[in-house]
Amino acid sequence: MLSATPTQAHSTIGQTAAPVVINGKTLFEVGELENFSAEERAQQANTILDEKIESGKPIQTKIVTQEQLPTIRINDRHLLTVTAGDVRSGVEPAELAKDWQQKIETGIEQAQQQRTLAYQSQALITSIGVLTLAIATHFGLWWLCRHLPSQWVRWLGRASTSHDPGKVVSLVLVCLQLGLWSTVVFYLTGLFPWLRRWRYSLTRNFNTPIFSQNERNYSLWDLLVIVLAIITLWLIVRWLTQLLKKSPLLQGADRGVQETVTILVQYVLTGLGLIIILQVRGLDVSSLAIFASVLGVGIGFGLQNLANNFVSGLVILLERPIRVGDFVNVGDLVGTVERIGSRSTEIRTLDQVTIIVPNSHFLEKEVVNWNHGDPVSRLHLSVGVAYGSNINKVRAAILEAATHHPEVLGHPQPQVWFKGFGDNALNFELLVWICDPPHQFRLQSDLYYQMEASLRQHGIEIPFPQRDLHLRSPQLEEALATWLKQQSPPPPQLYYPDGVTVIENLVPADAEELVPEYFIPTEPKNLLEKIDLDTLVNQMRSPGGLEIRDRKYRLKSYHNCFVGFEAVKWLMKTQKATKEEAIRLGQMLLEQKIIHHVEDQHDFKDAYLFYRFYQSDT
Repeated sequence: MLSATPTQAHSTIGQTAAPVVINGKTLFEVGELENFSAEERAQQANTILDEKIESGKPIQTKIVTQEQLPTIRINDRHLLTVTAGDVRSGVEPAELAKDWQQKIETGIEQAQQQRTLAYQSQALITSIGVLTLAIATHFGLWWLCRHLPSQWVRWLGRASTSHDPGKVVSLVLVCLQLGLWSTVVFYLTGLFPWLRRWRYSLTRNFNTPIFSQNERNYSLWDLLVIVLAIITLWLIVRWLTQLLKKSPLLQGADRGVQETVTILVQYVLTGLGLIIILQVRGLDVSSLAIFASVLGVGIGFGLQNLANNFVSGLVILLERPIRVGDFVNVGDLVGTVERIGSRSTEIRTLDQVTIIVPNSHFLEKEVVNWNHGDPVSRLHLSVGVAYGSNINKVRAAILEAATHHPEVLGHPQPQVWFKGFGDNALNFELLVWICDPPHQFRLQSDLYYQMEASLRQHGIEIPFPQRDLHLRSPQLEEALATWLKQQSPPPPQLYYPDGVTVIENLVPADAEELVPEYFIPTEPKNLLEKIDLDTLVNQMRSPGGLEIRDRKYRLKSYHNCFVGFEAVKWLMKTQKATKEEAIRLGQMLLEQKIIHHVEDQHDFKDAYLFYRFYQSDT
């Protein structure tokens, strides 16, 4: 037990404070002494108050003066001595002691009253009423959000800059319901003393300091507030940047300028907001240099790819080698840039598939930007014609196909180049200019269709690969004939008593007549034909056969039966049958009146159905 009467010599101005609590309700806070911490003093007072309240005996408090210090006693037992360390805002110790005595008496009176049966009965009825009202409000909010007028839903979508107003309504509904139940839980835990103590213990753990900076303690609750503030900042900044993108200031600019401005504004507002939040919560930003250095080391090792992509995103936004809406080739990817983010860029391919590409790929690899500078570009289409074709006609036919396409630019004019002599064809190349790069693949297909039709119309042949083999060596032909003769089988011979006769052609009219009967393969008999049903039934009813016993299904009992799917497995294993053969075999037993369904409602199936032998019915 702590010393009951600390003296004036022991007192000092308290640097910390601890609460004196009755049933989870804070009455006041005490400071620390030279020899005792605030936690120790508060714990001693709380223990004494709990003991007196739990005893159920009458409680009296009074103030006495010991060594010129006011001391609060409860039932002639020392509780607290008010010292200069407890004084706040220049209040005299005697006045503070009277105030504490009044709060203690009020808290004890409420604690005793809340332990009566009448109060607890009333609190229980109130809790039931509050829960009923909360449930009704919960479903009422759900019904209200589902039946909002359409103009309200559209207004919420515009206010949140969301493309899906339904998600905004659902988010508002969830927030309202969470707020409702948080309020209900907080109110109900304040009705009962034991719940209030549980709530106080939980909140006290949240308020327990876990680290300190600049002579200020920070608890888990403080960190949670900072995290919530950062999340709120992110939502507000995102909403503001979306409004900025739709504002008249950027409506006339292209998509690339809009994305660049909004992302830079988002970075600036987020950075300023973080500095303000940390400063308001008492965190010195300059003191985070150590954390920044540790983070830099982490980035250098584990997060180097993330940092590389982030810096690459800044370079792309500043230099703008690619912009939103550009048609690009990145490696094997071909598509339109949809969004440039801080870490990655979204590209929508010609198949309308969105692919997320890290920003570093645009700086480390060769990127073809068809829209960079001037979107006008030239396509190269190769075509080959057969040897002997009139090259002037070929050129005219190809140009005719190109000039008739509406998407081919007239200036610069299309050109046909003679590329050279190939193995199987005369190679030409058509060069056309276009101004819409995303449609180049469809345009190539159209031009090939038209060139094929134009060449066929002019009677120009499109060749295919071919090889000619010329044999001009008589010695090679003679050697080949000798080799073929050596590889031919010898003619069949029949032996007679007086000599050997060579049979030139021995091809019987019916080959089966020359084959002995025992060499002719016979078709295997059907499994169902080979089965002896009597032997099979004995095997099924033997100890190593099916599991035949009494079974229950839906409160009804069936005697001496087995399960269909178990019988199928047993037949497949013992008779070497397939599943279909096993099912047909069971159906044959059913048709032969050997087995039947226990209620005679089903054929034999591979299912959880009960079957019984007719012999078991007798």
